[in-house]
Amino acid sequence: MVRILIFLCVLPSWGWSATSAELDRLHAALDSRALMDILSEEGIAQSEDLRSDMFPGRGGAGWTVSVRQIYDPERLFSTFRKAFDAEMAEAAIDELLAFYNTDTGAHIADLEVDARRAIMSEEVEDAAKRAYENLLETGTERLALLEEFADVNGLIDRNVAGALNSNLQFFKGLASVGSFEMTENDMLSEVWSQEQSIREDTEQWVFGYMTFAYETVSSAELRTYIDMTATRQGRALNRALFAGFDAVFQGVSYRLGEATAQFSMGDEL
Repeated sequence: MVRILIFLCVLPSWGWSATSAELDRLHAALDSRALMDILSEEGIAQSEDLRSDMFPGRGGAGWTVSVRQIYDPERLFSTFRKAFDAEMAEAAIDELLAFYNTDTGAHIADLEVDARRAIMSEEVEDAAKRAYENLLETGTERLALLEEFADVNGLIDRNVAGALNSNLQFFKGLASVGSFEMTENDMLSEVWSQEQSIREDTEQWVFGYMTFAYETVSSAELRTYIDMTATRQGRALNRALFAGFDAVFQGVSYRLGEATAQFSMGDEL
């Protein structure tokens, strides 16, 4: 499945107009470029599994070149920023910047990026999931805080919706070339048949990621973070982040579908 990075969504603030300089500082605080680099690395690595499943023994260097073009970090960042900035255009960014300029905000932002890169390793991901399972067994305060964070920010439902939409775009990309005959109903039926397994995988991954990422964050700091995400500004940020990642993943998925269809027919792009 395509994983959308977890972050903070619902209604934007109004009455303000974000400046380009403020948006620059917000992207710097979130380290958006580093996140796109991570998505690029992860997508390129996972593309080999797609090749093996769809056209084993073929593709070669041509597939590698196509995938690297699809996952070009600058393209990803441009797509992400366009959608993100459009959502944040009327938001009060100064309050968000104030949070991320605190020791707590800066520390959490760094941990989220570092954890997202580390969890690309299968060994780290498995360890993170085991740590979450241990939390489930103990029922500690940390588990309650993570569950509240996920609930306040709609992390499970939004990630599941994003994965389903991305998978739909992949099928549309496949069908656009003509080698795969699928009606819209066929695509929707196939996508929805995956919903339960995607939801289960998403829950494990999201809570494993949070357990790992916030391991060194105190309960008091995590409470501050949760409270920030529940504000109007925090929800605006969450909406913008999901808009940005949705734009990235849906675009990538469609182009991967196109490339997969062409290479499945034996064409070199």
